[in-house]
Amino acid sequence: MNASSLPAPLLRTIEKLKREFALIPPNRQDQLNELGHFLRTERATARRVAFTVICTHNSRRSHFGQLWLAAATRYYRLSGVESYSGGTEATAFIPRAVEALRHLGFPLQQTAISENPIYQCHWDDGTPVRDLFSKVYTAPPNPRRDFAAVLVCEAAAETCPVVVGAKARFTLTYRDPKRFDDSPDPDRHYRECAEQIGREVLFALYPGQIA
Repeated sequence: MNASSLPAPLLRTIEKLKREFALIPPNRQDQLNELGHFLRTERATARRVAFTVICTHNSRRSHFGQLWLAAATRYYRLSGVESYSGGTEATAFIPRAVEALRHLGFPLQQTAISENPIYQCHWDDGTPVRDLFSKVYTAPPNPRRDFAAVLVCEAAAETCPVVVGAKARFTLTYRDPKRFDDSPDPDRHYRECAEQIGREVLFALYPGQIA
């Protein structure tokens, strides 16, 4: 696993977000440290650690979380960590969310055109992140058991007080950028949400937390 295989624009975004850790409130840092502690403990005893990021529609925030976990584990050279995403229902990976990620340096390519399109993200060494499309969190290729569930929206957290098959459950909610769709500059709000999730994932997985 080689951080240099990440695209240069994404590396620049990562370095920027790392300089902004002080923007994360102390109580939020405590929550993120719990996630980091879980990963550190699991990596000490297991060959594989899987995270499934869950929101209601698997259309925006959960994809942000999945891709940032994939990028952060590669950047920090944390082998054996897999990231997935899903919803309590399936809709579609929203184009505005795709564009926000592209703006931050994720090289997303659409590989199937449909009401629920499929995207891939290839690192510079040709390694692909799993197919990205909207699905319920129990659907393939997501793991059915022994994964850590990360719930990123309040509705999903309320709907799933228990996530079937999960060995751990973390609630890290974010404001839905959808609420800004009719604002004067919705793209900025999508980018800000994607950056916030990236900043917090990078903090949670920072080597100071992960041995």
